[in-house]
Amino acid sequence: MQWLIVLAVFAVLILWYIVTYNGFIRLRTMCEEAFSTMDVYLKKRVDLIPNLVNTVKGYTQHEAETLEKVVQARSMAMKATDTKEKIKAEGELSAALGRLLAISEAYPDLKANSNFLSLQNDLKTMEQEIANSRKYYNGCVKNYNIKIQSIPSNIVASMAHFEMMPLFEVSDEADRENVKVEF
Repeated sequence: MQWLIVLAVFAVLILWYIVTYNGFIRLRTMCEEAFSTMDVYLKKRVDLIPNLVNTVKGYTQHEAETLEKVVQARSMAMKATDTKEKIKAEGELSAALGRLLAISEAYPDLKANSNFLSLQNDLKTMEQEIANSRKYYNGCVKNYNIKIQSIPSNIVASMAHFEMMPLFEVSDEADRENVKVEF
């Protein structure tokens, strides 16, 4: 009779481990899918940048440094391989794009250019999509990270080597400040 109780307890523990492990797999996969979706939007934004830079370049002869920083930030974003690198590179690219778009204030002809306006609208739409996908990604990561740290699931996380995932957040305090951009 005692061995049946021991066997039942052992079976419950095994079942609990399997259910918890599968929960981690589900959450991790959701995080990976969320990042992948966001990565598609980030790639589209990176692809849009050369057109925007070339349009601005034709009007702004004195802004070579800003244009160069945008091109460098784009290059870093394209070379980033892991999640942490991508998050950092995309933050720098967002800041560089903000400075690029602020240039248009000094060039009324640029602000009236239909190609620039179209690219600006495309970029605005892309930034909204990126912001929405960041929210979703961060929500998935939050749920995953909470489960990793919560008792008793942290036991399974430790045994199966599940690790915390990074949130996609602004890394530079200067980027948190509001940038005034008027078009």
